[in-house]
Amino acid sequence: MFSQLIFRFFIFWYSCGLILLTFDLLPPWLEWANTVFLLLTGLLGAIFFVTSYGYFIGLLISFVVVTGTIFAEWVGVTYGILFGHYFYNADFGPKIIDVPITIGFAWLMVIATTHVIGKTISQHLFTQKWKQIALYLIISPVAAVVMDLILDPVAYKVKQYWEWDGTGLYYGIPITNFVDWFIISLFLHIILVFLVFHRPICSHAWASRMVLLYALMVIMFMTIAAVATLWFAVGLSFVCTSLLLVLYFYSVRKKSVC
Repeated sequence: MFSQLIFRFFIFWYSCGLILLTFDLLPPWLEWANTVFLLLTGLLGAIFFVTSYGYFIGLLISFVVVTGTIFAEWVGVTYGILFGHYFYNADFGPKIIDVPITIGFAWLMVIATTHVIGKTISQHLFTQKWKQIALYLIISPVAAVVMDLILDPVAYKVKQYWEWDGTGLYYGIPITNFVDWFIISLFLHIILVFLVFHRPICSHAWASRMVLLYALMVIMFMTIAAVATLWFAVGLSFVCTSLLLVLYFYSVRKKSVC
């Protein structure tokens, strides 16, 4: 199937990128590979939503996430209201309203992966709907912030993909960046509560791939951070991600036993 070929191609592209980016072997003429990588991650997120919730709902979610986050990023770049005052240095491909389209696709990956993690944990640990939703709206945005704990130090300090005007305690990154990551993610997951939280995930294979995708993204940035000796970021990310995934697999095991 086309979706399986896309996933296999992503694994190949990820493996190459892990080596090239970790050891800074990516030549200037191959910078476009970053664009392809981010587009692939977003495409995987879209495939998950479509295969799990149908074409209409899946494409609607993907459109809302991509356009909504591009708008949020535009607000951040233009006015500094969200994520702090920052600007992009690298070429991430074509732009819309001064924001690379690929950033919207990257957010689609973040929302798809954290949706699976949050929904699985909340629905497997609780039977009451309001408790499930409450936990979902905590776990999912937290999972997004956990990913950003390793993503931003690498993108900012190591690769200089973007820069902030100002400083912060965590590798110079403003604390508002992480707060706004939580808020944007929370808002998008609230939309998902109304659209699909009550629906079962039809494709368990793609749900598992989203969890794998989440882990792979964290591993990639942790590896790059380790080579760059950003040890605090590596340790913090490892602990937080491990706790999150242990909770995920515990909830899966608890459900299977029941």
